[in-house]
Amino acid sequence: MQKVYVLDTNVLLHDPNALFAFEDNLVVIPAAALEEIDSKKRNADELGRNARRVSRLLDSLRETGHLHDGVKLSNGGTLKVELNHKSFSKLQDVFGEMTPDNRILAVALNYHLEEKEKPEPRPVIMVSKDTLVRIKADVLGLAAEDFLSDRIVALGDMYTGYLNLKVHPGVIDEFYNSRFLTVNSLNLGYNLHPHEFVILRDEMGSSKSALLKVNGEGKKLEPLFLSNEPVWGIGARNAQQRMALELLLNDDVPLVTLAGKAGTGKTLLALASGLMKVEDERKFKKLLIARPVVPMGKDIGYLPGEKEEKLRPWMQPIYDNLEYLFDTKKRGDIDKILVGLGSIQVEALTYIRGRSIPGQFIIIDEAQNLSKHEVKTIISRVGEGSKIVLVGDPEQIDHPYLDASSNGLTYVVERFKEEGISGHITLEKGERSHLAQLAADLL
Repeated sequence: MQKVYVLDTNVLLHDPNALFAFEDNLVVIPAAALEEIDSKKRNADELGRNARRVSRLLDSLRETGHLHDGVKLSNGGTLKVELNHKSFSKLQDVFGEMTPDNRILAVALNYHLEEKEKPEPRPVIMVSKDTLVRIKADVLGLAAEDFLSDRIVALGDMYTGYLNLKVHPGVIDEFYNSRFLTVNSLNLGYNLHPHEFVILRDEMGSSKSALLKVNGEGKKLEPLFLSNEPVWGIGARNAQQRMALELLLNDDVPLVTLAGKAGTGKTLLALASGLMKVEDERKFKKLLIARPVVPMGKDIGYLPGEKEEKLRPWMQPIYDNLEYLFDTKKRGDIDKILVGLGSIQVEALTYIRGRSIPGQFIIIDEAQNLSKHEVKTIISRVGEGSKIVLVGDPEQIDHPYLDASSNGLTYVVERFKEEGISGHITLEKGERSHLAQLAADLL
């Protein structure tokens, strides 16, 4: 039986292709949603881009028929821009104010009431990324759903980059004798990903263990090529940090993703590795550090001064880590050091489109606040001889239309896990302080 899906504005602003995500059912866009989309189309951010994309899609569909009568979609469904069913009388007593959300809910409710009068009523479903809209719909007796078709993977199923295996002690002995193992010799019944780490433990219960890494072809398990020496004064404090440094300092892995809770050392390890590669080994010409300009709470608004002064509050977490690595004593010392070196650049991601960035070690901090489109734009800027590191915590997202399962960082991790040019590690143990670890776990 065909269903009727009424789309909230935020679904289209989140993913313009949501128009085609409902198979052979009727997709209804209320006129109030078009007004909200129109108000966003001049924005210079991701919302503005998506608003313009929705406008273009609807304009192209308009060529096949009248949108208010319904037009056929390529997937067999029907799209309709709803101009009727907008009576607010049924909601007046419950939600007195005629806000855009309530106007959209009114369309869904009126459709639902109309369908109930038919011999074979179609289910009417309100689709919204807004939790409160779904709650309001439920109060009105409407079915309501989140838009989930863009989700890459459930957070608990996200690729971690390493595996714990219990094996016969003879397997561990064989590795130490031959310095490699074939993946097939483990008889796992499934394949391992390139540059995935494996911790072998004795199934008999002894302390015997080994830390190995899958090679770029995904066929062999090899020892780590790095010793556990500190990098710019930063040493690995746990197994996952050692794995992260192995990927960060490996010139054959141009794409590295690091995920983990606050305080696990993601940004610090990436910066220390970048400084070693740029300043000590001269492998790259420049260390470029950038992060998206997405506030955690209410935006502080207009900031005076030149570009560097405007960006300083947004980039302060990067400067904090650089001050720690350079062991500065006075306020302002880090600025003098960066000016003196000239090979370290800290900036926002706002102006990256159109650039080509060759021969640089690039760190993108807070990558969980990037959309799939934005992360594609960034990685496609990477030029010959560059290495890019994406760092973030999928559980700490400040972007209004992203979540742990649909953000750019998770997208890259899942899409690149089979590729021999990339590696990923999820850091789990907090090393900032005992308090920070408790906060990350309990709060």
